[in-house]
Amino acid sequence: MIHDSETKEKVARLRADTPACETVVHFNNAGSSLPPRQVVDRVIRHLRLEERLGGYEAAEKVRDELDDCYAVIARLMGARPEEIAITDSATRSWLSVFTAVSWREGDRILTAAPEYSSNLIAMISAARAHGVTVERVPSTADGDVDPDALRTMLDDRVRMVALTHAPTNGGLVQPVERVGEIVADSPALFLVDACQTVGQVPIDLTTTGVDALTATGRKYLRAPRGTGFLAVRRSVLDQLTPVHVDLDSAWLEDGRVRLRDDARRFELFERNVAAVLGLGEAVRYYLDVGPEWAHDYVTALAEHLREQLTELPEVTVTDIGSRRSGIVSFRAETLPASEIAGRLRQRGIHVSVSHASSTPWDMVERDLDHLVRASVHYYNTPDEVARFRAELAAILR
Repeated sequence: MIHDSETKEKVARLRADTPACETVVHFNNAGSSLPPRQVVDRVIRHLRLEERLGGYEAAEKVRDELDDCYAVIARLMGARPEEIAITDSATRSWLSVFTAVSWREGDRILTAAPEYSSNLIAMISAARAHGVTVERVPSTADGDVDPDALRTMLDDRVRMVALTHAPTNGGLVQPVERVGEIVADSPALFLVDACQTVGQVPIDLTTTGVDALTATGRKYLRAPRGTGFLAVRRSVLDQLTPVHVDLDSAWLEDGRVRLRDDARRFELFERNVAAVLGLGEAVRYYLDVGPEWAHDYVTALAEHLREQLTELPEVTVTDIGSRRSGIVSFRAETLPASEIAGRLRQRGIHVSVSHASSTPWDMVERDLDHLVRASVHYYNTPDEVARFRAELAAILR
């Protein structure tokens, strides 16, 4: 796929929308991707409007477009606009849902080995504060969460199954559809951290069985930093009482706090309006690109990169999973990951480093410390992969 002429023409058009492609090889899309010109222009236009009118007045001018941001995100997620809340990050979104559960002593939380450390910190904190237990579902030989093991662990005390769709340290895409089918037969809430997948892996809430999903804007969606969202099924909202509310998410009635009856109960009044408009523009751009095409291209290009890396004798690709994402991780015996990343940056190639502290259970279990993470997007090319391989080989020599 990555070499056919039609694909090359499409990628060339996408690169033309991305000025930075002229100067850098950006393989750090799992950190923060390069925004397209259309997103940047939309943010700047609103900032100019605020400059002329003031923040409140400018926001009033774009009220309809702000409302449409919910509609376009809902379209992306296979949800309804009232099931969408816009926040400033994936972490804020995830914590908003997790802390909205009224935990009881004896509740169980099931998760998996590659879970993100921020999520684990919240889970273990809940365990200490409320007498909750946090348990790890075994993985298959491929590294996926084991559906059969999950089924045997489920009982009426399991209050939540929490999974990171794609871990930060490379490769794996968890089988959330299969997990959703299993969890649907239990009273557990199914919470998915899709921080690394929204924008590269199509996700539809109506087919996955996910109750709540959280995402960021800055990664594969190519939106501004400081944006994120969550999608919560209307049917589970009554189980969730946000810890932090204000006059935008609730109101006082007869001395009692009344929550909104939609997902915006997780929002607060203050926001970066320009960034939210940029998020909406980024989602529209992605939908125009085509989520299925983007997934196929990113997946194929990442596999091509893995193949190129395995040809270097000093390099070990460390990715796991029966299904893999656009995140490629590796280590070299001759240089530490941080030094490799630094030398690549000097040569105009952007990667990042995954530390064991980010996914502690998984990396400690596999005796990994620091990894180079190279994450490709649909505006990257096979030629960039070839350059990456050549520069890496030179560095390692």
